[in-house]
Amino acid sequence: MILNDKKTINAWCSYDWANSVYNLIVTTAIFPIYYNSATEAAFGGNVVRFFGCSIDSSVLYSYAISFSFLIAVLLYPVLSGVADYRGSKKAFMRFFTYLGSLACIGLYFFEGSNIEYGILLAITASLGYASSVVFYNAFLPEIASEDQMDRVSAKGFSMGYIGSVLLLIVSLVLVSIPETFGFDGAGSATRFVFLLVGIWWFGFAHIAFSALKDNRTHGKITGEVLRSGFNELKKVFSSLKENVNSIRFLYSFFFYSMGVQTVMLLAPLFAAEEIGMESSEMIIVILIIQLVAVGGAYLFATISDKKGNKISISLAVMIWFFICILAYFIADKTVFYGLAGLLGLVMGGIQSISRSTYSKLIPEGTKDTASYFSFYDVTEKFAIVLGTLGFGYILQLTGTMRNSMLFMGLFFVIGLIILSRAKLNKGTA
Repeated sequence: MILNDKKTINAWCSYDWANSVYNLIVTTAIFPIYYNSATEAAFGGNVVRFFGCSIDSSVLYSYAISFSFLIAVLLYPVLSGVADYRGSKKAFMRFFTYLGSLACIGLYFFEGSNIEYGILLAITASLGYASSVVFYNAFLPEIASEDQMDRVSAKGFSMGYIGSVLLLIVSLVLVSIPETFGFDGAGSATRFVFLLVGIWWFGFAHIAFSALKDNRTHGKITGEVLRSGFNELKKVFSSLKENVNSIRFLYSFFFYSMGVQTVMLLAPLFAAEEIGMESSEMIIVILIIQLVAVGGAYLFATISDKKGNKISISLAVMIWFFICILAYFIADKTVFYGLAGLLGLVMGGIQSISRSTYSKLIPEGTKDTASYFSFYDVTEKFAIVLGTLGFGYILQLTGTMRNSMLFMGLFFVIGLIILSRAKLNKGTA
């Protein structure tokens, strides 16, 4: 592939347009709200029966998300090793796209009482999304030069936010006036939305598939190849460890990702249970977050261009910390809308700049980028596992998500302290 080719970059960014509808509608906006209302109606309260065990529905959902990312963490080393050996990043990206999108389509049949089925598909969709992104991210160093990575990364996230907002608006209309479109109620309209998400993700992903190219080696998969992924992660770690600033960035990224990803995943449940947001109000909150995030991604890319990646990330991490503190005290819905806008500003920024910063850490001329981004995503997903487990445990222990949110602030403090010791210049980290 030609470096900085506009057509290839646009096609690569289109995958964010394709898969971000899952991240917004299923993970963030509509499914958590539907899950809460459907299970409450089916079981008569917040406590559900899951494979014969009684458990709080929010705790179950938090643990389910943790489990999905734990599976992903265990799979990444093997899959990235095979992808690099056989030159098949796109093939794996395609497989997990199909797995995740079909799981979304399957959620159409989740009605609350079949909670085992719903949780299983939620885990499968999450696994498909998280795993496909590993191989998607690994194409970034192959399509953009170092001086363009911040901008290209920001463009991808921005396209994702715009595409997901468009489908969210359609979803909002369907759920708000379901009878107009022939549905018998908001529940059936919501389940139809899951169907739309799966089709959207599956369909638009093929734009990226048509442009991105694998360098196939057709090598035979052996036990040694399967084990090579773990060896590759060791090599990647050793390579990065040669630069103390690189390893400090990764440690910082691990801790602040625990906070970022957990808050993003569980904020809808927090808004519903602690603030008392109704479904329609939550949709407005999500729209605010997504629209502001578009500008946030470019804002922090601009800060990075002028002041460097370290300043850009540090500023975002500090704002995330204050969001956790403010969330502990907020009870008013109007104030929460303002907090949502602030969250949107840093959501796109920190994700985009973190991805491009890591891309600059990869040694120039590296061909096994899947292994490098596998290491990056293992770090991020393991952070999600610990973050969501911690969030769920504090909730189970104290009975309020406010304490869980306050606990998340600790991870941002640790991440900021470690990042302050790393020297990252404007160009190569």
